[in-house]
Amino acid sequence: MTAWLGRRAPGRGLMLVLALVLALVLALAGCAGPRDAAPATRDEVDALAAAIAALDPAIDPAEAARAARVAYDRAAELKIRYRITDPPIIHNTKVNLGLRPRGLCWHWAEDMEARLRAEGFRTLQVMRAIAPPRTPFNIDHSTALIGPVGGTIRQAIVLDPWRQGGRLFWAPTLEDRRYDWQPREAVLARRAAAAAAPR
Repeated sequence: MTAWLGRRAPGRGLMLVLALVLALVLALAGCAGPRDAAPATRDEVDALAAAIAALDPAIDPAEAARAARVAYDRAAELKIRYRITDPPIIHNTKVNLGLRPRGLCWHWAEDMEARLRAEGFRTLQVMRAIAPPRTPFNIDHSTALIGPVGGTIRQAIVLDPWRQGGRLFWAPTLEDRRYDWQPREAVLARRAAAAAAPR
């Protein structure tokens, strides 16, 4: 016991090494992040517009084209506003530590929804969905969707710029195998009921 007097505690060196390794991992993750993604191409916008229009014959093709352009433009605007320089999980950590004001998935969903709703579409409706975690190690994921008026999220297209760090990911809801999307209202109602239930 007295042999350690006057020396550093053995755990300090280990803590320094761990801190350096963590700093290196964060630096490398930042290098791999979506820093300078190219703007959406006309083909990308046209593909989304065609997919939206194909959801239902009652959808106005001009509205589908406008929705596609707005979705891509809004994702690019939010990437700049949120100061995205890292992969989503790293950026989430920065938001949770107070280093960035916004950029969690529900921020993206909320801001995408607001912008698309501002268009006042007649043949399209904007919706929200949440994918509950599949394992105890996952967290919820939120997104905006667009579909035909009167349709459900199962008849819609996921608009998710969070997943690729500001680059818009889109897919028909049923083809998005990564998440089990559920209507936001249903998920929130289940949570409220569970919280109100006696323990």
